[in-house]
Amino acid sequence: MRLLAPGPARGRGRGRRAGAPRCGLSPPWSPAWICCWALAGCRAAWAGDLPSSSGRPLPPCLEKDYHFEYTECDSSGSRWRVAIPNSAVDCSGLPDPVRGKECTFSCASGEYLEMKNQVCSKCGEGTYSLGSGIKFDEWDELPAGFSNVATFMDTVVGPSDSRPDGCNNSSWVPRGNYIESNRDDCTVSLIYAVHLKKSGYVFFEYQYVDNNIFFEFFVMLKSGTNILYWRTTGILMGSKAVKPVLVKNITIEGVAYTSECFPCKPGTFSNKPGSFICQVCPRNTYSEKGAKECIKCEEESQFSEEGSSECMERPPCTTKDYFQIHTPCDEEGKTQIMYKWIEPKICREDVTDAIRLPPSGEKKDCPPCNPGFYNNGSSSCHPCPPGTFSDGTKECRPCPAGMEPALGFEYKWWNVLPGNMKTSCFNVGNSKCDGMNGWEVAGDHIQSGAGGSDNDYLILNLHIPGFKPPTSMTGAMGSELGRITFVFETLCSADCVLYFMVDINRKSTNVVESWGGTKEKQAYTHIIFKNATFTFTWAFQRTNQGQDNRRFINDMVKIYSITATNAVDGVASSCRACALGSEQSGSSCVPCPPGHYIEKETNQCKECPPDTYLSIHQVYGKEACIPCGPGSRSTQDHSVCYSDCFFHHEKENQSLHYDFSNLSSVGSLMNGPSFTSKGTKYFHFFNISLCGHEGKKMALCTNNITDFTVKEMVAGSDDYTNLVGAYVCQSTIIPSESKGFRAALSSQSIILADTFLGVTVETTLQNINIKEDMFPLPPSQIPDVHFFYKSSTTTTSCVNGRSTAVKMRCNPTKPGAGMISVPSKCPAGTCDGCTFYFLWESAEACPLCTEHDFHEIEGACKRGFQETLYVWNEPKWCIKGISLPEKKLSTCETVDFWLKVGAGVGAFTAVLLVALTCYFWKKNRKLEYKYSKLVMTTNSKECELPAADSCAIMEGEDNEEEVVYSNKQSLLGKLKSLATKEKEDHFESVQLKSSRSPNI
Repeated sequence: MRLLAPGPARGRGRGRRAGAPRCGLSPPWSPAWICCWALAGCRAAWAGDLPSSSGRPLPPCLEKDYHFEYTECDSSGSRWRVAIPNSAVDCSGLPDPVRGKECTFSCASGEYLEMKNQVCSKCGEGTYSLGSGIKFDEWDELPAGFSNVATFMDTVVGPSDSRPDGCNNSSWVPRGNYIESNRDDCTVSLIYAVHLKKSGYVFFEYQYVDNNIFFEFFVMLKSGTNILYWRTTGILMGSKAVKPVLVKNITIEGVAYTSECFPCKPGTFSNKPGSFICQVCPRNTYSEKGAKECIKCEEESQFSEEGSSECMERPPCTTKDYFQIHTPCDEEGKTQIMYKWIEPKICREDVTDAIRLPPSGEKKDCPPCNPGFYNNGSSSCHPCPPGTFSDGTKECRPCPAGMEPALGFEYKWWNVLPGNMKTSCFNVGNSKCDGMNGWEVAGDHIQSGAGGSDNDYLILNLHIPGFKPPTSMTGAMGSELGRITFVFETLCSADCVLYFMVDINRKSTNVVESWGGTKEKQAYTHIIFKNATFTFTWAFQRTNQGQDNRRFINDMVKIYSITATNAVDGVASSCRACALGSEQSGSSCVPCPPGHYIEKETNQCKECPPDTYLSIHQVYGKEACIPCGPGSRSTQDHSVCYSDCFFHHEKENQSLHYDFSNLSSVGSLMNGPSFTSKGTKYFHFFNISLCGHEGKKMALCTNNITDFTVKEMVAGSDDYTNLVGAYVCQSTIIPSESKGFRAALSSQSIILADTFLGVTVETTLQNINIKEDMFPLPPSQIPDVHFFYKSSTTTTSCVNGRSTAVKMRCNPTKPGAGMISVPSKCPAGTCDGCTFYFLWESAEACPLCTEHDFHEIEGACKRGFQETLYVWNEPKWCIKGISLPEKKLSTCETVDFWLKVGAGVGAFTAVLLVALTCYFWKKNRKLEYKYSKLVMTTNSKECELPAADSCAIMEGEDNEEEVVYSNKQSLLGKLKSLATKEKEDHFESVQLKSSRSPNI
């Protein structure tokens, strides 16, 4: 298969196929030949070759009454030539069959096989032949043999062909010189079946500009028949329509012999015998079918485009038919405004209501040269010599000591097109704009030109051989090498689109960004990450619909300035400080080592402090060293900040240490499925590189829409822009069963995060905020840890770039890599398309275990020994860290010893109680005596005994009274008496000696 990239192409001709064999090829005595001969006999009888039923003899056949055809080839590769009567012809005497040419025989291009003599002859003038090929270059309608097949899918909402928005109306559409693919997300195949007689090839030209459509061409072999497929599938994840694939000039070689030459189609001619292609008629000429030459149109009143079949009347001239340009500056510093007709001029000035070309020659002051250029008294601007600089208005001067030129390009004055830029016009459907300037300079801006039609691509290219930081910036080893910025606006009344495309090392051009409709004046910046040859392309299309008349010629795009920094062959508009060697004088600069800035006082190189990274935009002064974010550290060369996957947090006098190293490899999330309006199932696939590898971004996303694999891209060249590396990236995946692809389709890969900002338990960092209700609350008091990232790439919807926050949550029930999820409110991971949020739950996100995460359990004392066990607190909210201590064995006293101690204490207590009882009993007896004595003395009124001062026995007082017991009780009886004293009255008679005389 031979494919041509999009580009101007010419050549037309009606789709033809050489004469096809009708009967099977076998020797005349074989059964197959008998069948074929019988068929020929039937045809002859129908044509009147056999005697008619009326009995009248038929006239003999003339050469005009029949034609020759070959039978099908047999197993030996032989075939026969047989005569077949033409329809509605009655004759007799057809020529006998003869052995034909071998099956692989074919004539050369420009020749045909003359069947009567079976020899090759040259085609005449006005005709052409491909020999053994067929060609399709006229697409006013679908040529015979082609068919459209739309794929219908069964989805969750039912078969798509039963819905109003199904694929019934999706097909490839003929557009005259080319055929256009479908624009929706149906899968539509353009199919052509061909039987090859020998080895051949397929050649076609195509335009494929939109990565939002999947285009593939393949061949299926079936029973010797080659089935050719051109298949497209739109990938519509939003409301934006895709750009269709355009195909034209399909040529298939090796199909069969050619028994006739084909006339040239209208608008083409062939002026010599043996032509294999017809030439296109030039402008202002036309031709009819089978023309040997082109006929000129009437010059004054008619015109025609290339390849026209007729001439058209010239319309009156209008303001849309001319444009203005500025001439180069003259020696006086003046430029002239010139008005020119749009070429080719098709309008008339000599008719009513026609306008004339405004007068040219008005002089105006020339704008200054662009920065880095100077005219030096001449009429043109020249770049400043190496080592010098200029702002465009002054002469080029060398940089002062300790400074160097800041190389690059800054185009803001557009009097002439810069030398490293070119412009062109392209349209695969026609060649009207070939050779035209797609853009025109206009003083303070450059704008899109007129083109040949409204659906032309007006192209502006800027070529830069490479990017390299200046000497003073070599110490900043960041990923950014340079950047290109342009300021533009679009003024449109239709569906115009401006594309910005990048080609690296002249391998493939990829659309970076596009803008549709009218856009206000704005700036866009694209960052360069590697040193390579770049071609930047701006392509403007007024409308995607092909039209015969010009309706949107006033729709345009204006680019006011284009700035490229650190260009290898750039010029300098200013100087920047550089480092000087310790023993060096003059203005010569020396590169600082990686991670070093230039000290202002001494212009010497000095290393940045720890945990800071060196700015890639300026290295002068200590402020060029930017502190890293929380929880991050800088690389050894201070190029970037990164996380080493370890994090420390103090909480309520407790230190929490996290180790995310087991999650540092790429984590993935397949989110979905989702469905488009046509039923296409797709997923959002995210890759997350949490910590990377010392600043190296490990997450990879790829576009295999051109049917490449990641392995092929990595092995081939790292320039392949469809492979993106980042901390977080996203791809759209269409499974193979959704569209019948041979493999899953990955497209629309974008970088969500390429810069690490920091890690913290706080929910806000650098304007990135994780709202409390975005994710479910954590089940424990362990704080979540948040990783914050951003992307340096800006888009039309995300003017500040994209950002990403990853919430790490401790979940012991999810071991290993755990599970990644997105907010339920934002099923695509983002609610605004710019900030993405992820929740990563894993046991590996738990803090490291400490002594606070376990407790001890003491066992029983056995045989003088006791075991102490250590167990984790439940639930366990930690991982790794310290291990559980081993069980501890200690000595202890047994129960027998304590029993003995208890018995001894009990016996001692019993003896003490008995002694106390005896003591208090004796004291009580004495008290009872004194009390009795006191009572008796008080009750004796006749006696004049003195009152007792006390019933107690005073110290030193002896009981001189003699006590006589009338009833003497034993010790046991006394105790019983004391115990029952409150229950019954008991009196004791005591006889006392009287102090009176016996006489009384």
